[in-house]
Amino acid sequence: MSLFGKNIRKIRSVRSLSQQAFAELFDLKRGTLGAYEEGRSEPKIETIIKIANYFSIPIDDLLTSELTVNELLKFRGKPEHDDLKAKPDICKKVPCIIPEQQQDYIQHHTKENFIEDLPEIHLPIYNEADLRAFVIHDLEMSTDSDGFYPKDVVIGVKVQKKQYPNLASACLFLVVSEEKVFLRRIYQSAKKFILKADHKGIEDIEIPYTDIKELWEIKYAFYHRIPDSRNTDIKQQLSFLEEEFHKLRTSLHN
Repeated sequence: MSLFGKNIRKIRSVRSLSQQAFAELFDLKRGTLGAYEEGRSEPKIETIIKIANYFSIPIDDLLTSELTVNELLKFRGKPEHDDLKAKPDICKKVPCIIPEQQQDYIQHHTKENFIEDLPEIHLPIYNEADLRAFVIHDLEMSTDSDGFYPKDVVIGVKVQKKQYPNLASACLFLVVSEEKVFLRRIYQSAKKFILKADHKGIEDIEIPYTDIKELWEIKYAFYHRIPDSRNTDIKQQLSFLEEEFHKLRTSLHN
């Protein structure tokens, strides 16, 4: 661990700041600050200057000597500054999967540092669930002038594997498979899902539960345009009928 990293960690301890709170003071990501503290990365000179000025610590001391608690208490700092007080976060920060990062997401979705570096969408909602945003880039979930179009954004709540057998059919999900990230309506079929697109001509995809890396139930949608809502009730009725027909076909085959 570098002296700079040790000093940063000690400053946080003295000022009772979490990594997240300290990082936000200087427009850093929490993962970046963690890398500084562990000596895995070196900060830019601009960042060093900001931290030194903020806490009134000589740059030379910050970089070349291990500061003691007594020394840190002597420095003026800003312990009562509004920025250091715990503030309720009125916005939920939601990691967002963009088209250019889909393959990287499939490979690295379990890595905390990768998720932290994804683009974020800030929503004025209070939701403690794990959320994921997805930027639509194709027409697979569009129907005429309705549905989802490129640049629309959907946001889903994570679904645990034990919940898969009990999920309602015809609902919209973000499905992360071993090869692709899909936005689809799902239908149950003996330990696997049938993924259906809304656009005509797109073939259904069957995928076993075991081939699903992540599943997110869509709860919010943000349109890049003003959607035509005239057919909403009709679409809901058709989805219900389609689900009932699917159940009927399944029972006949069994």
